[in-house]
Amino acid sequence: MSAPSHDPSYTVRVAEDPADREACFAVRKEVFVVEQGVPQEIEYDAHDAGAVHVLAVHEDGTPLGTGRLLHGEAAAAKAGGDPSVGSLGRLAVNQAARGLGVGAALVRAIEEAARTRGLAAVDLHAQTHALGFYEALGYVAYGPEFPDAGIPHRAMRRAL
Repeated sequence: MSAPSHDPSYTVRVAEDPADREACFAVRKEVFVVEQGVPQEIEYDAHDAGAVHVLAVHEDGTPLGTGRLLHGEAAAAKAGGDPSVGSLGRLAVNQAARGLGVGAALVRAIEEAARTRGLAAVDLHAQTHALGFYEALGYVAYGPEFPDAGIPHRAMRRAL
């Protein structure tokens, strides 16, 4: 899976090996813990072990962004108990890489991972400032606004 044609200088892949997973966690720490002030102890959770992680990497090897897909029991709690719905989360793009299409490429990679696992839809909890980003990718907000780590969020879903 390659990046959008306007910037071929990065690729997106499923993070299979330990180095890729460490790169995912480093991006999350930079964006959520350092930049947004999310406490480190709630940024990493038990779901990380079984999640599908995706990683965007610049051609020079620098990690640019990450996201994860929860499926099965891990997702059911976040997706209203529906086993056919995956949960997209922890989507983070380094400040320097924003505006290059990295976030959209990560979302599409997560959707592809969901499709290969037979899921019918993907749910996510979007920070309210990011609603427009996800709406442009086909996600629809539902339910009331709620706080997560002190940041306002809305639930969103896209059928695959």
